Amino acid sequence: MYFQTADLVDDFFDEVEVGWSILNSYGAITKFFGPIETIRTFEDNSKVREQLESPGHGRILVVDGGGSLNCALLGDSLAGLAADNGWKGLIINGCIRDSIAVKEIPIGVMALGTCPKKSIKQNRGEVGLDLFFANMKFAMGMWLYCDEDGILGSGRNLLATN
Repeated sequence: MYFQTADLVDDFFDEVEVGWSILNSYGAITKFFGPIETIRTFEDNSKVREQLESPGHGRILVVDGGGSLNCALLGDSLAGLAADNGWKGLIINGCIRDSIAVKEIPIGVMALGTCPKKSIKQNRGEVGLDLFFANMKFAMGMWLYCDEDGILGSGRNLLATN
């Protein structure tokens, strides 16, 4: 479905929250939207893998990695797994790796940057929490809309036909 975040802000100004444009786009898909699932973790992508192994049902996985630039929370293997399992995209307050390969995978990926170092695997992290980064709250039940202009969120699907 076609949309532009700028138009959604104009049309639904009082219903949207706009995040700071601090994230870079890395996936083959640069325009994506869907309901969210959240994870908070720090330099450990165990919970990210766990979530991406489950059916995505068109959701977007929002990962608050604490803004760490020390290691990657996603690489080409996990991005491919996400695409294969029906996830629409990932928003990562942290880094990814394998960025050349990730840009060929049909999924939306936005992150702070890249780092070639992989994360630890100690099964640390929490799923389903409200998160706050990029000057935006990411709450369960929220819908995200992402494109080349940035990220915005709403408490409902703004593209649903009534």
